[in-house]
Amino acid sequence: MSNNNNGYPSNVRAWTTVAILMVAYVLSFIDRQILNLLVGPIRRDLLISDTQMSLLMGLSFALFYTVCGIPLGRLADTRSRRGLIAIGILFWSAATAACGMARLYWQFLICRIGVGVGEAALSPAAYSLIADSFPAERRATAISVYSMGVYLGSGLAFLFGGLVIKLASAQGDVLLPIVGEVRPWQLIFLALGAAGVLFTLLMLAVKEPARRGVGAGVVVPLADVGRYIRANKRTVLCHNFGFAGLAFAGYGSAAWVPTFFIRTYGWDAGQVGIVYGSIVAVFGCLGIVFGGRLADWMAKRGRSDANMRVGLYAAIGAAPCVVAFPLMDEALWAVLLMAPTVFCLSMPFGVAPAAIQEIMPNSMRGQASAIYLFVITLIGLGIGPTAVALVTDYVFADDQALRYSLLIVSSLAVFSSIALLNKGLQPYRESVVRLQQWSAEPA
Repeated sequence: MSNNNNGYPSNVRAWTTVAILMVAYVLSFIDRQILNLLVGPIRRDLLISDTQMSLLMGLSFALFYTVCGIPLGRLADTRSRRGLIAIGILFWSAATAACGMARLYWQFLICRIGVGVGEAALSPAAYSLIADSFPAERRATAISVYSMGVYLGSGLAFLFGGLVIKLASAQGDVLLPIVGEVRPWQLIFLALGAAGVLFTLLMLAVKEPARRGVGAGVVVPLADVGRYIRANKRTVLCHNFGFAGLAFAGYGSAAWVPTFFIRTYGWDAGQVGIVYGSIVAVFGCLGIVFGGRLADWMAKRGRSDANMRVGLYAAIGAAPCVVAFPLMDEALWAVLLMAPTVFCLSMPFGVAPAAIQEIMPNSMRGQASAIYLFVITLIGLGIGPTAVALVTDYVFADDQALRYSLLIVSSLAVFSSIALLNKGLQPYRESVVRLQQWSAEPA
């Protein structure tokens, strides 16, 4: 199949696909992040420690999300992507609802693992669907709009969590038919699960586009996928670990900024949820779409490394912000600096997966995307929040030193990203050329 702009779905159909997939991503991030503001009531009802709670928030989810992502990415390269996503949404929604039924810690842990497994089906298949719905010069914007789901979902989770805390203090348990008496936090999980199950019906409106581009329609043996990735190892390593540094700073901040405002400025959790949730939703979405638009603009002007370059610019922009905001004496200045921090840290996360689509044959896109998600999720979500906590507990041994932990961890991560993404520009340009040469090999 030719790699020109003809034969792509109509604008309406292509953007409908993006919109539906973005809502799925929003739901997945609400389900993933809602725990960050429900620590108090869940700890109280399940009688668990901070460490046990952190396993529910990060590692149990991240570990199974990343491990299951790679085989599910291979399925996305060979099976119906729409069907794979629909099954994934049903699975994680059922697991989310089950979190609301959990009475014991181990039950909650298994349900969170289920959420991670289900959500692993979404992004590799979604990136592949979007890449086949738009020509190359519009792909970064389209994937950025889909990736807005991260920031809309996280922002809504914080807002939602803030409102739940107010609700929980205002009224007691709720009596539901069949289920019986539930706590307000349990009701949230049940409602989110039900919303996800209903949303699955919307997937019927997504039409599977024809696979196109280099390697379309070819089922590539796993050994060949490994060989191709190894041939591009400098690009893949600089790309995956460069963007993972920004994810490390982003997830590490997102997990601890609410507590930073509570400890440093004396805010309450409801107040933090509303203010920080609004900043994440607004400036996260603006940043990620701006990054995609900038990359497409640069690509049209002949920059074959546009997607990687935008990641580098975002890291350079984020550097002074992550140094400055934790040091502010007044909450107002910290809030004002949070906006450009969130904007810059969100910019790369549409262009990063778009960059993969430009250097991988069609039949390897899902698998390469799953490897990228494995690295950034395990480093970002799996280690980022814990790294901040370890510095607070073991370097400073003082809860009030959280601002310095945020400063140290985020700065090291962002400066590492600047070095890696800059080093990856030349190998990335070589990988773009290598893809065009690969097209003759499978024949």
